[in-house]
Amino acid sequence: MDVEKERKFIMSFDSFFISTFGAVESGIIYALMALGVYLSFRILDFPDLTVDGSFVTGGAVAAISIVNGVPPVLATIYAVLAGFLAGVVTGILNTKGKINPLLSGILMMIALYSINLRIMGKPNVSLLNESTMFNQVEGFWAALGIDDFLNNMITSMGIGILPQTWAIVIIMIVVTLAIKFITDYFLKTEVGLALRATGDNEKMIRSFSANTDILTIVGLGISNALVALSGALIAQQGGFTDVSMGIGMIVIGLASVIIGEALFGTKTIARTTLAVIGGAIVYRWVLAMALKVEFLETGDAKLITSVIVIVALVTPKIIASSKEANRKRKKRAMLSSREEGNSA
Repeated sequence: MDVEKERKFIMSFDSFFISTFGAVESGIIYALMALGVYLSFRILDFPDLTVDGSFVTGGAVAAISIVNGVPPVLATIYAVLAGFLAGVVTGILNTKGKINPLLSGILMMIALYSINLRIMGKPNVSLLNESTMFNQVEGFWAALGIDDFLNNMITSMGIGILPQTWAIVIIMIVVTLAIKFITDYFLKTEVGLALRATGDNEKMIRSFSANTDILTIVGLGISNALVALSGALIAQQGGFTDVSMGIGMIVIGLASVIIGEALFGTKTIARTTLAVIGGAIVYRWVLAMALKVEFLETGDAKLITSVIVIVALVTPKIIASSKEANRKRKKRAMLSSREEGNSA
């Protein structure tokens, strides 16, 4: 009986490890999309729903370029430029067309659905027999022998189920952190500070003769470029792109931002961008763990996402109100003790 319990424990621990590894691997790629959402929602204070469309645009452009013989790295750059263009159009609709920010994003998101279908020529494109960035990285990585070293180290800890390769997760951690540091630096430059000021107080920054229209357009372009980059990498990692794979991306991005801010804080820009990356990984991990519950199915992922966002939004407010109530209670107790002392 003890042997059976031990065997079940080892199997469950192996399953936990491989689920966590998968969550980190996909979460670090989705973190790029979350950084894009952070730029539009937090920095620019712009509710940009273009994300659901530009994510697919990145995957569509990268996939169709690779299928037509374009080198994967160049195909990914094309995807980033396409995402930037989508964001620019949204910005122009808002600033020059005077269309409501929310409606601008919705209009562009709807338009991108048809555009993405035109780009792909069909609802989905397979990359399983094509050379992608990750295929090339894995080939180079295998020659280094790092996988054997890491797997031996993990095996010595008693874990039996091992990942096929560590290449994607390690390379993507480096790439994502590099983009995070570039974003931090950009937001501290003169243009970056003007961008942040535009989101904080547009009228104030206009009084300093700053062109807020251009800043908004550029900001949305950069935001959607990051989203498209994430879409292109997800398509290459998964081996396909689908016209509907962007549904709910804005909610996932917001969940990552909210969870990251709640868990890791927002004292500085550098800390906040790191929190967003951490939030994306935590979100994927929570989702992976939730889907392991017996009565939940893969189709419940969107429901789980909604619950995660609700909990992430409500919990900090409950904690804050509880702290405020405790502070007031202590203050009243202090005042009452002083009054008793004075009366004595």
